[in-house]
Amino acid sequence: MKLIIAIVHDDDSAILMDALSEEGYGVTKMCSSGGFLRSGNTTLLCGVDEDRLEGALKIIEAKSSGRKQIVNPAAIHYSAGVQGGMPSYPMEITVGGATVFVIEVDRFVKY
Repeated sequence: MKLIIAIVHDDDSAILMDALSEEGYGVTKMCSSGGFLRSGNTTLLCGVDEDRLEGALKIIEAKSSGRKQIVNPAAIHYSAGVQGGMPSYPMEITVGGATVFVIEVDRFVKY
């Protein structure tokens, strides 16, 4: 068994959860926030049998779209020492997509 940890943009989370559920995948949602923009992310946990892993990953890829967004770096809270090197004018960055970790599960118990 595998555990998929998928960190996705909040805008993609509902559609992704629906798509996974429709295909019979159990999914748990946890709220999280990103490091750079401090924007809302959703972390999804999904336990899958190894033979269904690729199907789940394809759904995550299809439903987690990257898109361009204009941000003002001056309005972003940085840790000490980082802000000095950032431009103060609006810039275009890519947000969205998914960061996915697949972990081997030694034991799975459901009560």
